[in-house]
Amino acid sequence: MNTQANDFIRQADSSDAESLAKLINLAGEGIPNWLWTRACVEGQTPLEIGIERAKRKTGGFSYTNALVAESGGNPIGMVLSYAITQVPTENPDDLPAPIAPFVALEKLSANTWFINALAVFAEAQNQSVGSQLLAAAENLACSNGFDKMSIQVYAQNTGAVRLYARHGYKQVASDPVRLHPSPPYYTGDVLLLMKSLSGAAT
Repeated sequence: MNTQANDFIRQADSSDAESLAKLINLAGEGIPNWLWTRACVEGQTPLEIGIERAKRKTGGFSYTNALVAESGGNPIGMVLSYAITQVPTENPDDLPAPIAPFVALEKLSANTWFINALAVFAEAQNQSVGSQLLAAAENLACSNGFDKMSIQVYAQNTGAVRLYARHGYKQVASDPVRLHPSPPYYTGDVLLLMKSLSGAAT
């Protein structure tokens, strides 16, 4: 992995929770903040909910599943990834509309190493940080014995779609957006992309 001298990728820890919450909201195009707002009690902010969830040791959105890229001692990006060995059992149409297509596509992702979120703060973009994080997640998948990656992305997020295509990800399915409640108010489809890996540990 080609990293700059002051940039490196490491396992996240609980002290990264605030950065992880902000980054997953970037990756999720505002939907995490929308969900956290629904969970707030009086006097609590959505970001506080996100931080609490990032600090958990279990669940998909946990610091234990995150790698962070760091520069000057501060996180500048993260990738959240883990194995999908059991697919969701919920009916997507019984869930909040913004997350329904993601759950529907996750049902098609059994036995893959799933990239839940990949994001880089604006000031660190266009410096290959996203590509480095993607490669780190793929290395993690191989070391855990997985030979296929999966990731979901809005079709209208053309920059992300191009990034994943450059790294060998191909569309295998799509599901329509039911509701996108925050800017940029995507419509269209959510895409499921996959990539086969070589060199997985056995």
